[in-house]
Amino acid sequence: MEALLSPIYQAILEGNQSAAREAVQRALEASLEAEVILKQAMMPAMQEVGRLFEEGEYFVPEMLVAARAMQAGMNLLKPRLVQAEVTSSGKVVAGTVKGDLHDIGKNLVCMMLEGAAFEIIDLGTDVPPEKFVEAVESSGAQLVALSALLTTTMPHMKQTIEALQQAGLRQQVKVMVGGAPVTETFARQIGADGYAPDASRAVALAKSLVGMG
Repeated sequence: MEALLSPIYQAILEGNQSAAREAVQRALEASLEAEVILKQAMMPAMQEVGRLFEEGEYFVPEMLVAARAMQAGMNLLKPRLVQAEVTSSGKVVAGTVKGDLHDIGKNLVCMMLEGAAFEIIDLGTDVPPEKFVEAVESSGAQLVALSALLTTTMPHMKQTIEALQQAGLRQQVKVMVGGAPVTETFARQIGADGYAPDASRAVALAKSLVGMG
């Protein structure tokens, strides 16, 4: 089994998409369960990527290619995971707030969260408060992840939290925020449940908010 899982782990760590896809395909053909592949190769690889990032050995480009390699493998696994009804860590509605078109940070957070077995509902960029509300209502998500890369769009984070409050949904969801100009202090001021300075710590924060860590 190690001989099948190790190449997956390595391919993700190296950010090699085609190698990740092939290694996952081989493991599936050898009748390894999708859940085993996810939990014993992919998730540990993404945790290691997060650790290397925090220690300054990996930077955003390395994290992105690793996350894309993980996505390449996940595309093969997803149908099997659904069939096997693998329990997800939770549902996350993610998006960059209204007026802001930046998505690299948000995409990275989504990919890292997916690597930690969260289900992601990615609303994209320039997302108005009401769209977040609709997504939470229709999906029953436990988490909302808001991203802003411009100081001018940061107030939309507060408006989104207020919209969730007005819709009577604030009690059922935890709101996490992030992005270059966002700070811990700002997160507290607007009533968010948590702030993460980078994608790696966003995973730890998400787990703690849903009571997993």
